Amino acid sequence: MSRIPILDIRRFDSDREQFLTEFRSAYQEWGFAGITGHELDPQLIQAAWSASAAFFALPTQTKVMYEGAERDRSRGYIPFGVEKAKNSKHSDLKEFYHIGHQIEGVEHLSPNIWPAELPEFRETFETLYAKLEGLALRVLSIFSASLDLAEDYFDSRVYAGETLLRVLHYPPILNADVPNLRAAAHEDINLITLLAGSEQDGLEVLSRQGDWVPINMIEGTIICNVGDMLQRLTNAKFPSTTHRVVNPKGDAARSSRYSIPFFVHPSPEVSLNCLEQCVDQHHPKKFEDINAGDYLEQRLRAIGLLKT
Repeated sequence: MSRIPILDIRRFDSDREQFLTEFRSAYQEWGFAGITGHELDPQLIQAAWSASAAFFALPTQTKVMYEGAERDRSRGYIPFGVEKAKNSKHSDLKEFYHIGHQIEGVEHLSPNIWPAELPEFRETFETLYAKLEGLALRVLSIFSASLDLAEDYFDSRVYAGETLLRVLHYPPILNADVPNLRAAAHEDINLITLLAGSEQDGLEVLSRQGDWVPINMIEGTIICNVGDMLQRLTNAKFPSTTHRVVNPKGDAARSSRYSIPFFVHPSPEVSLNCLEQCVDQHHPKKFEDINAGDYLEQRLRAIGLLKT
């Protein structure tokens, strides 16, 4: 069976041209790849999983104390039944917690919310956020190079972006009347997503041939996928690929699933207009001009995370 490619990003420094060829091929075909050579401490990821489990095990009346602003839900706890995939009739079977970018003096970035019952939660996720932010800039520099842009092209453009660390809990699906989808088919909104801790079954990617391909990764791999914003910038040269989370078969179906995606966003004023080098007579422009802030608002309304 097909599987998404695995890329060791250390080769960008040691075998640049060959690596960029493989990198372009992977993301043009799949929009997804497994990233190794990232130097994230597996003990930190394990600590994050433990902190996730501890928070979601709290009583509901405790968890809802940490809900953020209901209008945009960009920080804190988001209960079951709030988010649904675009055009889906049913809400996803998940609860989650948002941790965001913090820059003093940047008004559009809300302050984070931290559960008082779990002091280790804040320390763990602030550390993980910083590590994933560094890795994201590294990966974006490779995307820049693959597009013949300066390697630091994205650095200033994501500086004040609404980049979010989402701590996710999917409960077991034990009722035969409930659809087997924990998260319905969707594409991510942002530039790129990094998924930390990817060993649990359930994530599936829709291949170009129309097959759902399970992502069963080797230990320590970070999954990185293209979001709709990067697809727009590159005129779909790097496509945003449909994916979903299903309830796995066997004993795993009776267990909770934890997931920690890191959604990398540009600053609101950054243009998502197609890059000139991605448009020509054979590849006409596919998307209307828009900036990141307006596009994000459109998409958050569509999935129930932003109220008018």
